[in-house]
Amino acid sequence: MNIRLEWKRALVTGGSSGIGTAIVRALADAGAKVAFTYRSHPEAAEVLMETLRQEGREAISVEADVSDPTAVKAVFERMDLAWGGIDILINNAGMDGERALSWETDLPSWRKVFEVNLFGAFYCASEALKRMVPQKGGVVLGISSVHEEIAWSGYSAYAASKAALGMLTKTLAQEAAPHGVRVLGLAPGAIKTPINRSVWSDPKGLEDLLRKIPLNRLGEPEEIARLAVILVSDAASYLTGRTVFVDGGMTDYPDFAHGG
Repeated sequence: MNIRLEWKRALVTGGSSGIGTAIVRALADAGAKVAFTYRSHPEAAEVLMETLRQEGREAISVEADVSDPTAVKAVFERMDLAWGGIDILINNAGMDGERALSWETDLPSWRKVFEVNLFGAFYCASEALKRMVPQKGGVVLGISSVHEEIAWSGYSAYAASKAALGMLTKTLAQEAAPHGVRVLGLAPGAIKTPINRSVWSDPKGLEDLLRKIPLNRLGEPEEIARLAVILVSDAASYLTGRTVFVDGGMTDYPDFAHGG
């Protein structure tokens, strides 16, 4: 199946690294116009933009903090001015925060994880739906995590924010469906990106991680990106209100393969 997204206008938040960059590249390769946001490492954003320019892609990069609704509004207004609106939103920006047990956590840090992962996703989805509902079409895809379903000690804000994102996805999908707009989630498992290099570059850490993955390997960002393109395309036109887990079987709880 050759999926094409010509004439589609897409926005990827947190697009300058890891899974976000892979999704930007995959959307552009499928023919979409792609805007992406970044919050830090402007040099990485510039490298991505230069690559897209050299390939003849139409792209926009914007420095923005998705936890700031004013900044989010400005990103969408930039797309309105450049391309007249949006057809695809991929809410990828997120953070896990510093590890701390719930009774030891720093409350401002705990709150910040929610402000980025949940509030930021809502601000962006709200702006996108304001445009998609009147045009009777569009797709919002939230990048969640296996921790939407699996508890993660020391990361209560991250796990809770991703669980909340799952219900937000279902609710927005219910609201938007009568207007021809789909809302979905995509939940990666352990993906080999710079953010978790400390784990997969350490032999003991990698060994422990692989025990949790029935396919016995980490996923690659491009594997997530390919599925993201499928989900926002007409190939998934009858799918909405669900989170698709792409985790090598992690949510299949591999320890139970050896007995209950």
